[in-house]
Parts: sequence; structure tokens; C-alpha cells
Amino acid sequence: MLRAIYPGSFDPVTYGHLDIIRRSCKIVDELVVGVLNNNAKMPLFSVEERVKMLEEATKDLTNVRIVPFHGLLIDFARQMDAFVIIRGLRAITDFEYELQMSQTNHKLEPDLETMFLTTSIEYSYLSSTTVREIAAYGGDVSQFVPEAVAGELEAKMKAKRRV
Repeated sequence: MLRAIYPGSFDPVTYGHLDIIRRSCKIVDELVVGVLNNNAKMPLFSVEERVKMLEEATKDLTNVRIVPFHGLLIDFARQMDAFVIIRGLRAITDFEYELQMSQTNHKLEPDLETMFLTTSIEYSYLSSTTVREIAAYGGDVSQFVPEAVAGELEAKMKAKRRV
């Protein structure tokens, strides 16, 4: 059984992320979407909220599992008994960073391979950071994220404006 991990912050999950998830789960037997809890970052959504949004967005994909994690990706891969990491690439700048991470992970865990998928052209510009910025100014993010995520974003931004 080929199990792969698609790790990320997913703050929030976008159609670009979902594109990679849908394409990846056709290649592997099981795809574990690892939701990173990174103490160095101040995410908009909690890990629990991000897991919930991803579970809702992928509920029709029977071989996808959403699992929160913290720490090194290689340790999470061992824990999940996975030997493949899936990463999406939007631009050459993504490749430079992802190649470095892939080589580092491979050095630390020689059995761990990284598979790069190029983002579908319609999502090549899309990032969670851009979506958060649009939402912060009250813009319509419905073309970038699932409806449920757009609602969560709107509620989160309204709550932030009240503070």
C-alpha cells in the first residue's frame, strides 16, 4: 500500500490545495493531509479549525485522511508509515525552496521521497496569504476557497475587526 503525506499549514485551505489533494489521491492508495501546527507562525485559524475545514472539503474522497501534526515532517512520515511526500509547485521560487526541503528530508530519512505536482494553471497565482489579505479587507473570496471556508473566513475577519 502506497501512503503519501501532503503537508501544509492550510490557513485556510484553498482550491489550489484541493486541486493537489484530488490529483494526489488518484496516484496513491492513501493520502494523509498533514495539518502543521507551527509554533513559529501565528495562524488565523486554529489547527482544529483547519482540520475541520479540510475534512469538510474532502469528505467525498474516501482515501484521504486529515491529521494534525507538529515537529519534523520526517518524524510525522515515520509515525504515519509513509515514504512519499507530496508537494505542489506554483512557480520557480516554490521549486527552489521545495527542492532544498526535499533534499534535507532525504538526507535525514533516505527512504523518504518527495513527489512534486505542478499546480493547475487556474490556481498558479493562488496562496492562503493572498486569500487572507482579500478577506481582511472584506473582499469576496468565494472563487478561491470552498463556500464553507469562505463563511469561516468572513466570520473570523468580522470578529477580528471588532477587537
